Amino acid sequence: MGNNYSHQLDNILRTVGSVADQNNMETYVIGGYVRDLILKIPSKDMDFVVAGSGIELAEKVGERLRCKREVVVFKNYGTAMLKYRNVELEFVGARKESYNRNSRKPIVENGTIKDDQLRRDFTINALAISLNDKSFGELTDPFDGLKDLRDKIIRTPLDPDITFSDDPLRMMRAIRFACRLNFNIAPDTEKAISRNRERIKIVSMERVIDEINKFMVLDKPSRGWLLMQKTGLLDMVLPQLSKLKGVEIKEGCGHKDNFYHTLQVLDNVASSSDKIWLRWAALFHDIAKPNVKKFINGTWTFHSHEFIGAKMIPSLFKNLKLPLGEPMKYVQKLVGMHHRAIPISNKEITDSAVRRLMYDAGDDLDDLLLLCEADITSKIEEKRIRFLNNYQIVREKIKQLEQKDFLRTWQPPIDGNYIMKVFDLQPCKLVGQIKDCIKNAILDGVIENSFEAAEKLMFEEGKKYGLTAVKQ
Repeated sequence: MGNNYSHQLDNILRTVGSVADQNNMETYVIGGYVRDLILKIPSKDMDFVVAGSGIELAEKVGERLRCKREVVVFKNYGTAMLKYRNVELEFVGARKESYNRNSRKPIVENGTIKDDQLRRDFTINALAISLNDKSFGELTDPFDGLKDLRDKIIRTPLDPDITFSDDPLRMMRAIRFACRLNFNIAPDTEKAISRNRERIKIVSMERVIDEINKFMVLDKPSRGWLLMQKTGLLDMVLPQLSKLKGVEIKEGCGHKDNFYHTLQVLDNVASSSDKIWLRWAALFHDIAKPNVKKFINGTWTFHSHEFIGAKMIPSLFKNLKLPLGEPMKYVQKLVGMHHRAIPISNKEITDSAVRRLMYDAGDDLDDLLLLCEADITSKIEEKRIRFLNNYQIVREKIKQLEQKDFLRTWQPPIDGNYIMKVFDLQPCKLVGQIKDCIKNAILDGVIENSFEAAEKLMFEEGKKYGLTAVKQ
């Protein structure tokens, strides 16, 4: 964080403290900002807790900073927010909470600063720094959060069973913070997650996925899924992924553990790309293997798992409340095609095979190849290097074809509308057959990629079906 930015943050804290003193309000900066300040992690969010009205303090701070119009008030929650020079400030009155077992929405009452710290999810998020002049900069740490920061531990201020039963989303937050900060979850806290895992069912899937996506964008997203599997949350949220775990042995023959393989592929993709939906494609690429697993002639097979997996994607996205538009179509496409490059990379590569791969993958070709390369997790180094070298040959072939006669965004020079116009046809199966014939002839190198060659073949195919061109 630059010195100018640090100076700006310090000015904000001083300003909030000064306004609080003028209005006789005991005020602290609390939670994530304090945690990240101690860990020397840049932060643009500041949470303030006030022994009194957080809304009143926010409005007065807004006046002082000349951005009162930026203050957004949430009366029902007793909170207010404002944005000042790209820094988000949130104000809340100190409160205590109690919960109904069937809801995450707390019953809120006014409370002390310590009450407010007690309602925080983890000890490392309950740290508070005083902003009042007489005690400016003093750390309030009633639950040894500073020690947990040093020990890299995620722990709850209250009995973890109470914490997680009251608000089950905190179980996902524990996993997310463990991944983001590279901390460990305290043993009693982790066991409490396992005991309370079924409580996650009262949390909306949108909130759960929000937490998952926060660890999916990290350098090593596998850790979040491992913790979910270890605590049993995975069975509650995504049982299809959980089913990948384990190795079955018959006649002395076993297969690899597809759960750990999948997480390795996910981390491999994450090391090369920050695209969130490519990471989801990696997570789902083998999702159908349990559905198609068979033991035939002394060998385990997973035939057609990529096609069945692609068919599973819409329902998976729907159940997980993931977006059903382009992201879903992209993931479905990559899951369905992730084996397409394997036969191309394992034998003599023809222009035709590469052209077809380019055409079907389109703009997603680079991402598909990255997923295919990430899927190479063999522990036999010679085999791994050989496969990677083969993919490099595929990449070189793609470059040659792009320079020579082909673009990934290519479409056949004659479309269905032109075929219908020439032969005076309504939309029908025959139009598609003629169009596919032209496309395949170009992809296979039978005819050149030109309108003239395509039109000639169109007339030849039309003649086979007894079609006559109308006058143009």
